[in-house]
Amino acid sequence: MHHTAAPPVPARLAGRDMLCFSHDWTGDPLSKTHLMRLLARNNRVLWVNSIGYRSPSLGSKRDLGRIVTKLKAAAEPIREVEPNLFVFSPLVIPSWGSAALRRLNTRLLRWQVRQAMRKLRFRRPVNWVFNPAAGILAGRLGEERVVYYCVDEYTAFKGVDTAALAAVERELIGKADLVVASAEKLVTTKKAPHAPTILVRHGVDFDHFATTLKPGTPVPAEVSALPRPVIGYFGLIADDWVDVTLLVRVARSFPTGSLVMLGKVTMDVSALAREPNVHILGRKPYADLPGYCKGFDAAVIPFPVTEVTLNANPLKAREYLAAGLPVVSTDIPEVRVLPQCRIGRSHDEFVSELREALKTPGPQATVSASVHGEGWDARLAEVERHLVPLLSTPAPQPV
Repeated sequence: MHHTAAPPVPARLAGRDMLCFSHDWTGDPLSKTHLMRLLARNNRVLWVNSIGYRSPSLGSKRDLGRIVTKLKAAAEPIREVEPNLFVFSPLVIPSWGSAALRRLNTRLLRWQVRQAMRKLRFRRPVNWVFNPAAGILAGRLGEERVVYYCVDEYTAFKGVDTAALAAVERELIGKADLVVASAEKLVTTKKAPHAPTILVRHGVDFDHFATTLKPGTPVPAEVSALPRPVIGYFGLIADDWVDVTLLVRVARSFPTGSLVMLGKVTMDVSALAREPNVHILGRKPYADLPGYCKGFDAAVIPFPVTEVTLNANPLKAREYLAAGLPVVSTDIPEVRVLPQCRIGRSHDEFVSELREALKTPGPQATVSASVHGEGWDARLAEVERHLVPLLSTPAPQPV
């Protein structure tokens, strides 16, 4: 009797429709930006801008400004921002506290997303949920599969209704066909009862950050003339991510050097700004970061050690390394796994590790080469290895 060999399962996702619930497309490129850009090479992606996960404070100027921005964005049609990558801004009531509001938001969002899918003729998409608040829609959009890609302990963020978000997230984990976590601690806490839960650490946009080592990459003038050593940081400057007391200590420990802070500021940095050798330069375009890195002698990850950061996998760790920089971090488990990074378990130790790091200052090709194999392509391949076989089997029928 003649048996036909089963066709080999394709290793990559291709020719499919993808939904992505994430942060706003215009924000800094994060894990989801890199992964969706790669998926858009062979698939169509509908990127749904942030539906938020905390209730805004009407007394906050920044929150009110964000509401106005969101209203304007919602009035815009779906935009194709890159080939095969479409961005859509839904209108949502910025509150998740009450069950009644959650139900209303679910109906409102489901209608808007289904309209957008209809417009683009999306069929049976794979739903990639990066923002757990979007769990309210999981399984209600005619998806073929649901992937919960968890990159943070969202319930620990300031201003979040922890109980409400945790309930939505638990429901999402129960519906997910695959849970991907970017930190070891998250693998334990987000384990799905009936689906694979896998650890996929963050990758790096290696070719971009490695341009730091190219002779033709210019160092921006606002950094090139600063007194050395130049100790640098880039990323969000917010309570969850920056220990101001530690940085004041760093600035005072290197009085003849410079501490450069790049990124959007959403916290009180007055204590830092008072230090004469601290330069808070604001958010810079992603394209310019390698040039700034070229002007750094060492880079820091000054995270306060909290429930948020113990679950975080800082993208900047591998970005600094790809740029060839010596890196000093506070004691964050996902940085500890990178042997190239130095860890300061106390403020004293942080400063002494920084002194050691500065003995070989600036970008080094050997440091850059150490993360060469950790590109986003390799990370996507890890996810696809688990997801592609799921797509070739019939979806479980709802009980």
